[in-house]
Amino acid sequence: MSTTLSLGALSRRALLSGAAGLAVVACAGREQPEAAGPPTDVLTGLDGLGVAARIRAGEITPAEAAEAAIARAERLQPQVNFMVTPAYDRARQTAARPASGPFAGVPTLIKDLSALQGVRLTYGCRAFADYIAADTSAYVAAMLTAGANPIGKSTTPEFGFTATTEPLITGPTRNPWNLDHSSGGSSGGAAAAVAAGVVPFAHASDGGGSIRIPAANCGLVGLKTSRGRLIDDPSGVPLEISVDGVVTRTVRDTAAWLAATERSGAGALAPSGLVTGPSERRLQIAIMVPDLLGRAPHPAVAAAVESAARTCEGLGHTISEVTLTVPGEAFQEAFTLYWAAGAAQTAQSILAEAPAGTPPDALLEPLTLQLAQLWASQPAGTMERIIGVMRASAQAFRQTFGAHQVLITPVLASPPVRIGEIAPTLPFDVGFARVQNYATYTPLQNAAGTPALSLPLGMSPEGLPIGVQFSADLGQERTLLELAYELEVARPWDQRRANLFAG
Repeated sequence: MSTTLSLGALSRRALLSGAAGLAVVACAGREQPEAAGPPTDVLTGLDGLGVAARIRAGEITPAEAAEAAIARAERLQPQVNFMVTPAYDRARQTAARPASGPFAGVPTLIKDLSALQGVRLTYGCRAFADYIAADTSAYVAAMLTAGANPIGKSTTPEFGFTATTEPLITGPTRNPWNLDHSSGGSSGGAAAAVAAGVVPFAHASDGGGSIRIPAANCGLVGLKTSRGRLIDDPSGVPLEISVDGVVTRTVRDTAAWLAATERSGAGALAPSGLVTGPSERRLQIAIMVPDLLGRAPHPAVAAAVESAARTCEGLGHTISEVTLTVPGEAFQEAFTLYWAAGAAQTAQSILAEAPAGTPPDALLEPLTLQLAQLWASQPAGTMERIIGVMRASAQAFRQTFGAHQVLITPVLASPPVRIGEIAPTLPFDVGFARVQNYATYTPLQNAAGTPALSLPLGMSPEGLPIGVQFSADLGQERTLLELAYELEVARPWDQRRANLFAG
């Protein structure tokens, strides 16, 4: 779930340009995977840094890397439905020019909540089906400076408001591990494309779990950074909960992206720098399996978290169980209402600019309209109250890191849900309750502004990935990445492939 657009929202020009467009893109089919095409190409077996190294060595060209990714995308898009807008001609033109940066010439995707100049930007919403971005967002610009070459825009739920990627504008994005299941949200297209081997990494963002949830669902590495860590556009919201980032298959790609895109100078956090391996420091690690309301997760999720803790203990770290002092019900209500406030402002802006007589449900999905209605029913002073609850909850959460450096929890309460189970078209009292129960572990770090990392350390009995979440205090990304390097060696995952994989 992401709320990047929640309260700062959309330019008048975007609203005017996009509100008249109501085109609907056909959704993907439900066939289970067959052969994904040719078994090898220049991207086979390589993460992003691996592709970049081959390009620097002259073994492959940026054009060859781009064409390989485009060919993979064309093969798998009909089944997975991870892309909302191809940008193949732009990628080919970029690949023909000299490239620089640590990821020079490496193909990627940009999430369709962020602007890439001259490319369609829909926000996962039918009201913006024909809107073309006039500029490039700050984080995407930093990715381009680092050398990444976007071949298109990845799918997202409408405005990133939910934990599955099933928007009406594109239809559902499917999990390449099993096409009947969700790839997660809101960076579901990004994660599906990386898990399917189309690109080695992809842009993502996280306002309530939207990097970590799809990473967990698709067997990837997903880091939500600290508030203020990365280059970004100012939002002007009362409490910034969203950050940009990437989903990857390897810890080193995630670490390199952090180093390439972190802010520097006055007001910036102490730099993480490039983390290249584990530390000799042994950590005090806390584990919490139930959620803030005391509810136990699915047994396979609990088993994955407990197994990860045992692995950490075997590596010499100290493990102890904790119970957070965060008021679970009050926090959940506050975060939900903050989310609803964003939906209300977004909906109000779009409907105000819509052609006269346009039905709201022709422009916006039921979930967005229902969230807006929830906010409209609140009394005056609600925003101040919920900000206070979230700040107090954040303070209580951060006290965990007085005695511990890391907290281990689930990412999600269950393995990946089936397509339709939390769809944005469900009745609000059914669908939204399911989302809250499913994505219960991730919003706290967004409210606190602290970093959290999903690692692919579990599998369900049905063969679906399960992520384990590692959290740390503000600015402690290095601690998380150093531990992740250790776990990647102890429990290697990069050669574990989805059932539908292009390489």
